[in-house]
Amino acid sequence: MACMDDARARVREFFTPRAADWDSRFPDDGPAYRAGVAALGLRAGDRVLDAGCGTGRALPALRDAVGPGGTVLGADLTPAMLTAAVAAGRQVYGRLLLADVARLPVRSAVLDAVFAAGLISHMAAPEENLRELARTVRPGGRLALFHPIGRAALAARQGRQITPDDARAEQNIGPLLAGSGWRMTSYTDEDARYLVLATRA
Repeated sequence: MACMDDARARVREFFTPRAADWDSRFPDDGPAYRAGVAALGLRAGDRVLDAGCGTGRALPALRDAVGPGGTVLGADLTPAMLTAAVAAGRQVYGRLLLADVARLPVRSAVLDAVFAAGLISHMAAPEENLRELARTVRPGGRLALFHPIGRAALAARQGRQITPDDARAEQNIGPLLAGSGWRMTSYTDEDARYLVLATRA
C-alpha cells in the first residue's frame, strides 16, 4: 500500500505545478482529442468516463458524442488539474470526480466506454488499474488509450529514447489488456497520435 501511496504522490507532484498552464503548453491538441473521442464510436445516451481527465480537454467532445441525454464523468487524482478544468469552464460538459483509477467511485458494469488520455504511463499498477476500468464497463463496452502524439514523437520532445519495456508498445499493451479484462481491437502509434482501442471481454 505504501508503494501505491508513493506512486499517487509522485503523480500529484508532477501535475500540480503544471496544472495552471497545462492547456497553454499544448494549445493545438483539440483536433487530436476530437478524433480520439470519435474513434470510440459513442452514441447518443451513452455513459462514458474520461479516466485521468486532467484539465478536461476531452470533455466537450465526449459531451457532443453522447448528447444531452448521455452521462460524462471526468476523474482525476490531482486536485489542481480539476481546478484548472473548472477555470476553463469544462465542468459544464460532465461531472468532475477527484478519484484514483485504482478505486473509482463508479458502480460495476454501468459505463459504455472509457477514454484515457496519457494515463498508462502514470498508472502505479497498470494491470490492476486497467482491471478496475474494466469493472466499470459493461461487457462489449469500449476503451480508448490515447495520446495526441505518438511514442517516438513524445520521446523526442522529452529528450529520451523509447525502451522495449514501454507498456504502450504493441507487444506489451496487448497482453496487458488481455490480462485485465479487455481485448485489443486496434493499435495506432504514429507521429500524429497514439490510439489503442479495446473491447470489454
